[in-house]
Amino acid sequence: MLKFVNTTKKFIGGEVITTALNNINLEIEAGEYVAVMGPSGCGKTTLLSILGMLDSPDAGEYWFDGRNVAGYREDQLNEVRRGRIGFIFQSFNLIEELSVEENVELALEYSSSSPDERRERVAAMLEKLGVAHRAKHRPSQLSGGQQQRVAVARALVTRPAVLLADEPTGNLDSAHGEEVMELLQKINEEGTTIVMVTHSPAHAARAKRTVGLLDGAIV
Repeated sequence: MLKFVNTTKKFIGGEVITTALNNINLEIEAGEYVAVMGPSGCGKTTLLSILGMLDSPDAGEYWFDGRNVAGYREDQLNEVRRGRIGFIFQSFNLIEELSVEENVELALEYSSSSPDERRERVAAMLEKLGVAHRAKHRPSQLSGGQQQRVAVARALVTRPAVLLADEPTGNLDSAHGEEVMELLQKINEEGTTIVMVTHSPAHAARAKRTVGLLDGAIV
């Protein structure tokens, strides 16, 4: 479903060229749960950004669901990505001025769903993730674990085929972190492909496969 072929990404800052990904070859099948591990600066977030089409490789290929999207224009990437990929970040990225249900519904802004259908989907997702009773609250009125559950709801309400998670427990205590990890495992068991960046060997052990990165290369 997701495939890198000789994929390279470099960043240029002044006279310094940093190779974030160096000739990566990686294939992730539909329904897999893959953890990506490695030290800070090894290219994990860059890999996730290209998988999510937030960035493009400088060389090589990136195949998404049978299409090589390397070299696609931004509008083409948006079209491929919309509704197919969900993102969960270390920072919850919730909008304080909006209620919980409004934050989740925002993910459906460009969908073809009717307003009634969007509200039904949001309510069902909040119920599924155990935060329906907080639907009218603002993010600051929630615990860290509840905020991350809302962020997961926002990522899943579009019914994506792929969920990309960048250190999803990084801002949580151990108890709430375990709640989120159990939630991700359940989501994967229901058929969603998950790629998760983590520093935690315990969390990586929940995945079906672990990919190690070092200096932009798979080890």
